[in-house]
Amino acid sequence: MTAALPHLPPLSLYIHVPWCVRKCPYCDFNSHVHPGELPEQAYLTALLDDLEQELPRVQGRDLETVFIGGGTPSLMSPAFFQKLFEGLRQHLTFVDGAEITLEANPGAVEQGRFGGFRDAGINRLSIGVQSFDPVQLKTLGRIHDDTAAHKAIESALGAGFTNFNLDLMHGLPGQTPDAALADLKTAMAWQPPHLSWYQLTLEPNTEFYSRPPSLPDDDRLSDIYDAGAHLLQTRGYGDYEVSAWCQPGQASRHNLNYWRFGDYLAIGAGAHGKTTFRDGRIERYWKTRQPEAYLNRIGSYLAGTRMIEKDDLALEFMMNALRLDAGVSESLFSKRTGLALESVSHTLAKLRQDGLLHTNRLQATEHGKRYLNSLLERFL
Repeated sequence: MTAALPHLPPLSLYIHVPWCVRKCPYCDFNSHVHPGELPEQAYLTALLDDLEQELPRVQGRDLETVFIGGGTPSLMSPAFFQKLFEGLRQHLTFVDGAEITLEANPGAVEQGRFGGFRDAGINRLSIGVQSFDPVQLKTLGRIHDDTAAHKAIESALGAGFTNFNLDLMHGLPGQTPDAALADLKTAMAWQPPHLSWYQLTLEPNTEFYSRPPSLPDDDRLSDIYDAGAHLLQTRGYGDYEVSAWCQPGQASRHNLNYWRFGDYLAIGAGAHGKTTFRDGRIERYWKTRQPEAYLNRIGSYLAGTRMIEKDDLALEFMMNALRLDAGVSESLFSKRTGLALESVSHTLAKLRQDGLLHTNRLQATEHGKRYLNSLLERFL
């Protein structure tokens, strides 16, 4: 058994909206094409029923962040989110200034909708641009072109969103370092506080995995990353997490809660959550994945649960914390896991001896970041 925890971690909420206009060939998220009118009222009812079942996990804690992901949540109307947040606030207490993020895709947001999203209580956007290159957008199966991407960002700014993220991929089919830099420069011209800049990977159960496009080789990928990282740094962006860059003070609080081993309630088809209990038990759980099954669910929306075993806690904590560029304090290990730091002291000492971890902090060195998977294997 782990020790009882005097203080529970911060609490977030993840809400999944599973529908898209089109399934992108690289996407392995729980997203489903819905050709007709979305069942907004039925899904709203299911989400709030799902939330009521989750309330015993809350244990009186306030909600610090909300992230609405997908799928394409921006397909839902502002009225849907207005009613959703009215329902959420009947059951949950939000801290002052809670960060509330909505994923929005260009091409799936009608002009003027952003103002309605903001009126509903959403105060941060994550806009899935992926690229400003029209050829790459077609290759990636996106429903928007570069003009629509610019219009979406312009509309978001016009609606008063000053806190927003732009999603960009690199390592795209046939991409050169110059083309990757052109995407970054175009994105930064909008002065986004936050950029998610991540490499395209071929995930199982995707079209790209079955029919792989010709991607840049490792040398070119390294050139792309080095050039892009240098450009971002010269423009004032720091990589606080493996693929997340931001201006000072603009890190995603929701993301940080994940990487600092915080808790998050989960509602919606296929949503995953994590709950810590005062007796030290930590549970991961997930919801019914198929939208139709979720909507027609009688009883629990849970599809499965898993208690994190004591022997796995150190690895699970480190897999999250060491993604952060600054790492975390050593004291957070015990606060989040209930384990004494001495339980991993031998491993930490060896990692520091090998130059993979900094001294007196759970933070990978530059050398450790390059071999992060091997570093984490030491905690198995």
